[in-house]
Amino acid sequence: MRSIREIPVFENIPILVRASLNVPVANGKVVNDYRLRRAVPTIRFLAERGARVILMSHLGEKGTETLKSVAEALGTLIPNVSFSDETIGVRVRAAIRDLSPGNILVLENLRRDRGERANSRAFAQELADLADIFVEDCFDTCHRPHASIIGVPTLLPSYAGLLLEEEVQELTRALTPAQPSLAVIGGAKFMTKEAVLTKLLAVYDHVFVGGALANDFLKYSGQEVGKSLVSEANVHDMKKIIANPKLVLPIDSVVIPFSLLGTPNALSQARVARAGDVRPDEIILDHGPGTEVLLAELAVKAKTILWNGPMGNYENGFVHATNDFARAVARSGAHSVVGGGDTIAAIENLALLPRFSFVSTGGGAMLDFLAHGTLPGIEALQR
Repeated sequence: MRSIREIPVFENIPILVRASLNVPVANGKVVNDYRLRRAVPTIRFLAERGARVILMSHLGEKGTETLKSVAEALGTLIPNVSFSDETIGVRVRAAIRDLSPGNILVLENLRRDRGERANSRAFAQELADLADIFVEDCFDTCHRPHASIIGVPTLLPSYAGLLLEEEVQELTRALTPAQPSLAVIGGAKFMTKEAVLTKLLAVYDHVFVGGALANDFLKYSGQEVGKSLVSEANVHDMKKIIANPKLVLPIDSVVIPFSLLGTPNALSQARVARAGDVRPDEIILDHGPGTEVLLAELAVKAKTILWNGPMGNYENGFVHATNDFARAVARSGAHSVVGGGDTIAAIENLALLPRFSFVSTGGGAMLDFLAHGTLPGIEALQR
């Protein structure tokens, strides 16, 4: 894929950038600007060379959210940012014509138009008509077959932004880890993780499965998991992975009675259960201290650590195992690669972000890239 460093002319050229502006917003304010900060280098690179920079992004899942507050937050990080309350159309084209060289226009949420998720050719053409050049810099959505990701690159000369280049370089490096190596995959749903687990088991010395995903493995290995979250899985594929000697599973868990889930005193009523000692009326919500020690010992020996997904039910306060592992990785001195929203939030809350070698902006995109070595959005740039 071609880099933005190869764009022949910048001055006064309208350049459409698929940027990573999907950040958490509460009460009309951006509450975490990590992705915005990662988006700035590409935007600045183009603006400083006199391009008229047009940023497009989605926000949220409903399609009703507005990027107005995101544009305002971006304006505190880089100058000359304005906002359009439309994504395509006559008014947008007029605003782009009036845009001074080096200035930046943020378009409204792409998902307000059904054509984005449907990969509508007509919507992609409307977007492409706004500019002369397209830049893909939104790694975290490159696994989505949406109009702004795989449609627009077929209609404009297309280049990879600085963030996308860095993601590809670092995650490709993670597929040939220095030994000994440790991969840790959390989250849920075996069906969505099977491909990446298979790939990582082929190249990493140890692959630890955590979070709700571990429940699937514990159940299919014959252990009681009570009322814990489990997903449907192909038994043949599950058994093949369980049989791999590189696989590491939790040796104990933090559990509560299922009836207490979501109640204020859930944490205070938690107990530690050894593997196989979960009661039928209990639910697993985190790893236990024995598992924390096991992971810390693997981390301190590792030269490469790859991590995606929290260890427990992070959003409901079961954060101890996740935080403990974050500290262990930070202490390890290993080359560390991490991704996933809750994982990054945990590291940021502990003020440990600078202690990690590379932090990916992708969650699902990171896992898909590791599994397949490419993504639809990257493939679109190479046509």
